[in-house]
Amino acid sequence: MRKNIIGIAFLLLFVSINAQDTLKVQTNNFKRIKVDGVAVVVGKNVVLDSDIDKFKKELQQRVEGKIDITDCEMLEELMIQKLIAHHAVVDSIVVTDAEVNGEVQRTIAYFTQQLGAIEKVVEMYGFNDEEDLRKELYNIQKEQLLIRQERASITEKVDVTPEEVRTYFRNLEKENSLPEFSAEIELAQIVKIVKPSEAETNRVIAKLNEIKKEIEEGYSFRLKAIINSDDPAVSGNGDGSGGKYTITRESGFIKEFKEVAFSLDEGEISEPFESGFGFHIIQVEKIKGQERDVRHILIQPKISEAELQASKDELTNIRKQILDGEITFEEAVLKYSEDKETKNNQGLILNPNTNDTHFVLTRMDPTLYARVSNLKAGEITDVFYDEIRGGEKMHKIILLKSKEDAHIANFTKDYEKIQQLTLQKKQEETIDQWAKEKIVDTYIKINKDYKKCNFKKNWKKE
Repeated sequence: MRKNIIGIAFLLLFVSINAQDTLKVQTNNFKRIKVDGVAVVVGKNVVLDSDIDKFKKELQQRVEGKIDITDCEMLEELMIQKLIAHHAVVDSIVVTDAEVNGEVQRTIAYFTQQLGAIEKVVEMYGFNDEEDLRKELYNIQKEQLLIRQERASITEKVDVTPEEVRTYFRNLEKENSLPEFSAEIELAQIVKIVKPSEAETNRVIAKLNEIKKEIEEGYSFRLKAIINSDDPAVSGNGDGSGGKYTITRESGFIKEFKEVAFSLDEGEISEPFESGFGFHIIQVEKIKGQERDVRHILIQPKISEAELQASKDELTNIRKQILDGEITFEEAVLKYSEDKETKNNQGLILNPNTNDTHFVLTRMDPTLYARVSNLKAGEITDVFYDEIRGGEKMHKIILLKSKEDAHIANFTKDYEKIQQLTLQKKQEETIDQWAKEKIVDTYIKINKDYKKCNFKKNWKKE
């Protein structure tokens, strides 16, 4: 059980796409590469002395100090990840620049939102400028994507039967090692989007049409974007600078943006179109196979205080109807909610990390946690204001649909979680066997200070 927890926790730590973990765990390691000692080389990949200490501390924080792991054990876990990354290249795993840049952009967007400005992110993590930050994150995210895809390839045929799940649970029972599951909740929401007036919408469309005409007459799209666009990246030095992005159909851009971009010919400028962020025009500068270099200008319609208050009052009235028993929450979702993702699912909010409806109470977004942590099952928050960063403005109410207290694993109640733990254990065993075979024909050099380690695998090739 201990090995399974270490493997799972370390995998989450090392290949997590969560922006917060990525930057906290790894950026400073890359910055220190010139002064750190080299602990081991696996293929062409290096593990630094500082990596061992840093990842050890992060792992212990993740498992809340429940596991004591030695430097040698941590080094071996790191070596496995470097081995996977090395063979991802050997096996010609393809990671496109667009995929990597998409992950980099999500990381930067997350931290910019947390700290308020990209300059603060650059300063806090000790980079020279935004370009320096992006280069370091590019290396980190590329390796993470390679590891993720290689692991998926190695374990793609791994599955578990109900009997294997039952056996796994019984073995944990015999060892008195049943896991404790944290308190979990389910949330449902009603959303009212604050819409601009028709006059304001028409003003924005007219402005974009005017800009389009001027560009077609010879004005610089880049300069027009810097002057007019509400995209916060427009004035930076990286992706989005001057309104320019390189995209593919798989890029993490909104659907409306990609649909328009891939409908245009080279040099063509779109008509104004709407997305959740506002109104855009796009020009395709260059078509490069499956990629397109595009520039865009985003203008967001302004919302008046009167429109904001009207939206809040409407949702306050809906909440009162629910509390007075005039309508159920689920009926109100269908009748009033304007959130496309939850409207037809009784308002239930999906956890983006697990893709199900359950949230571990202590691992939630801090802002959301603060709103719901004191609620009892069946209670509803007050009306509150929210917005997509730089996008739609809205008012919400949230229902605490259900709450499960922390408890020791129960086979019937927690079958799906136990099944997932069984699958993860089997996947780790598959990775272990794969690693034993690959170590034989992979170049590995271990610093003399670590040759005293008693590794589980034959890294020393003795």
